[in-house]
Amino acid sequence: MTQRAGLRAAELPDELTAAEAGMWQAFRNGSVYDLSSGDAAVDDPSGGLPWGSERSVRARVVCWLLLDGPPALAGRVSSLKLVGVRITGVLDLAGGTVAPYAELHRCRFDREVLLPEARFTTLRLVDCWVPRLEAARLQTEGDLHLPRCRFPGGVRLTDAQIGTDLLLNQAVVHRDRSGRSIAGDGLCVGQDLQAEMLESYGELSLRGAQIGVSLSLRGARLSNPGGRWALNAPQLTVGRTLYLTPAGLGGPQLMGTTPMEGTRIQPFECQGGIRLDDGRFGDALDLEQARFVLTENQDLSLRRVQTPELRFLGERPERGRVALSGARIVNLMDRADSWPGPGRLHMGGFTYENIVPRGPFPLADRLRWLTAATAEYNPEPYELLAAVLKAGGAEEEAREVLLAKQRRRRESLPFGTKLWGYVQDLTVGYGYRPGRAALWLVLLWAAGSLAFTYSDLPPLKSGEHPAWNPWLLALDLLLPIVDLGQVSFWRLAGGWQWLAAALVLLGWVLATTVAAGATRTLRRN
Repeated sequence: MTQRAGLRAAELPDELTAAEAGMWQAFRNGSVYDLSSGDAAVDDPSGGLPWGSERSVRARVVCWLLLDGPPALAGRVSSLKLVGVRITGVLDLAGGTVAPYAELHRCRFDREVLLPEARFTTLRLVDCWVPRLEAARLQTEGDLHLPRCRFPGGVRLTDAQIGTDLLLNQAVVHRDRSGRSIAGDGLCVGQDLQAEMLESYGELSLRGAQIGVSLSLRGARLSNPGGRWALNAPQLTVGRTLYLTPAGLGGPQLMGTTPMEGTRIQPFECQGGIRLDDGRFGDALDLEQARFVLTENQDLSLRRVQTPELRFLGERPERGRVALSGARIVNLMDRADSWPGPGRLHMGGFTYENIVPRGPFPLADRLRWLTAATAEYNPEPYELLAAVLKAGGAEEEAREVLLAKQRRRRESLPFGTKLWGYVQDLTVGYGYRPGRAALWLVLLWAAGSLAFTYSDLPPLKSGEHPAWNPWLLALDLLLPIVDLGQVSFWRLAGGWQWLAAALVLLGWVLATTVAAGATRTLRRN
């Protein structure tokens, strides 16, 4: 009885067409079923040239094979391997469990593919034309491969669980009715998500997605100029690195090495905003040579991002804003010509521990970078940069940053306080220019000495005073604490008393500044 039932299961159903019968037998044998014509133009699944019934199978029969297909031939493993096949009707595997291996190359689907809540071991669609892929909550034990596929109606992978890798290399995805090209909110990929040289026309949404290892958008082109976001991925978690970097065409893809001669480089390019707010990247966020084409209302938003290294090495966006507010970085790698100008850079609460400039980045340019980031005076960016420079041994540059902070603060003060600030800047550089204070001390000493040379100060007690020396008297007034035994023996009255008081006050300020500078020098040595 059991043997007869097995024979019936292996029989070829009568309602199959010739193309479907061949697919049925190839499934049992685990072999490739190729209906290609051999003409590249005809075999292009997105070319539009007609594929007749001789290379067409019904989606219902494909579902039959994948969900409840015949047993494999003896010594073989059943699998669906199609090349150059046209699939008519809706391929609906929603909620189904697909055990056989499925791999389709250069196939054309007449209608959408429905895989919501389906379960696969591994599914590969390579260089196929699919009107739309609906795969919310799809689960795969292994890979989901969709390279070089075209999806004119978009892809939905919301809350999908991919066991190992998700491949979208060189895929072309257009927007759906909601404006999204790929809806991958809540997507979970066990290892890598590779979307190198992807073309996305609409919003690529990866809100709350989790990628186990790396997310590569090398050489990708994201375009959504009419919407707010071309890449909308807040709360994205990537175990290692997110690459928004170039890819090599005509040679090995760029993996941090110099490409071979003759390799054409395709940079990552984004027309539309990017949102990576609250993202977590285990190794780095890499934007080397990235191009951002933004409108005035679009952002490159990296708010509250956390990563050990931010490689901000892309091209300067001509319009739009760059927001790093609240981001926490260990190593900031940047270039002077990557940052936008004043009013288009926001860094409130942005923290970093080291700066690694790529190429020349003079301190004057770094100070302009801070100015661009603070429309109104804010001491935090200046103090952070000074602390980072000091920790790296550049104490002189750190003092210049703190001096720039005081000058920026001065511009927000009332007129009287601002005037006093100019005096402090001119005389002692707000205490960060001790050499200037020493020069003023020398000039005041000379001026005071010359003034006292023409004075006729009487002694307090006749016969109990040292020899008259205007140079020692002026120096005794200027140097605080130190007593040279001059001031206490001469009577200072009238204008000379006022001159003496001025020298004492200025001496305290200037000498203290010089002493502080000398202390810093000794501590450093």
